[in-house]
Amino acid sequence: MNNVLLRAISGTVFVLVMLTCLMFNKFLFAGMVVLIMVLMLVEFYRITMGRSYRFSKFLAILAGIFLFGILFATSAYHLPMRFVALSMIPVFIVMVNSLYIEDKEEYGKLSNIYTGLLYIAVPLALSNLIAFDKSGNFSGLLLICFFVIIWCADVGAFAIGNALGKRFPKKLFPEVSPHKTWVGFIGGLVCSVFAAFLLYRFGILRFPLMHSLILSVVMNIAGVYGDLYESQWKRFYGVKDSGNIIPGHGGVLDRFDSTLMAMPFGAIYLAIFDLL
Repeated sequence: MNNVLLRAISGTVFVLVMLTCLMFNKFLFAGMVVLIMVLMLVEFYRITMGRSYRFSKFLAILAGIFLFGILFATSAYHLPMRFVALSMIPVFIVMVNSLYIEDKEEYGKLSNIYTGLLYIAVPLALSNLIAFDKSGNFSGLLLICFFVIIWCADVGAFAIGNALGKRFPKKLFPEVSPHKTWVGFIGGLVCSVFAAFLLYRFGILRFPLMHSLILSVVMNIAGVYGDLYESQWKRFYGVKDSGNIIPGHGGVLDRFDSTLMAMPFGAIYLAIFDLL
C-alpha cells in the first residue's frame, strides 16, 4: 500500500477514535489518556534505557498512572488538592528501589526514569485540568480544540515546508532536525492561527478572539520545541522512530511529541488569564 495512503488511513482512524473518547464520556477520556501515557513511556524507556532496569520502569509507569488518577479524581470529584501530594509516593518508591539494584554499571540510565515522568506523565496528567471545569463537569471540547490547533500546525508546517523548503532552505534547528525549515515553521504558525480563528468564529473555542489567537501562537511555538526535544533524544540514541505501532506514522511518542509541550503551555496561558 502506498505510504501516503497508509498514513492517511491510519491517521484518520486514530483521530476518529480520539474524538469519540473525548466527546462522550470522562471514563473513555481517562482510559484513552492512560493508554497513550503507558505506550509513550514504554517507547521512551525503550529508547533511553533499552532492556535494563525493567522493574524500575514498571514502577515509573505505575507512578505516571497514579498521578493521572489523582488529578482525575480531584478534577472530577472535588477531592482536596492536597491529595495530589499522594502522587509522589510511587516516585519515592522508584527512588528507594534504585538503592537495591545490584548492577550499577549503567546506573546513570536511571535518571531517564524521572525524565520520562516529567516529560510525558506530568503533561498528560494536566489534561484533566483542561477536560473538567471548576464545577467538575466533563467536556472534551477544549481538548479537541487544542488538538485541532496542534494538528493544523503540524500539517501546515509539513505542507508549506515541502512546498517552499527548497526555495527558502534556511533551517530551524539543523543540528537537531535537519529537515525543519523556518518557512515550515511560519506555515505551521499561520495554519494554527487560522484554525483558532475558525474555532472561535463557529463558537467552538469560547474565549475572546485575541486570547484565542494568542493561545494558538503559544501552543505552536511550544509544540515546535516539543517536536525538536523528541528529535534530539532520537538523534542522540540513533533512532529514527520511537516505535511502529501506528502504520505509516511511527510510534505514539512521534505523534504526540509536540502535544507534550503545546498542551501544558496552552493550559498555563489560559490559567494566567483565569480562562481555564
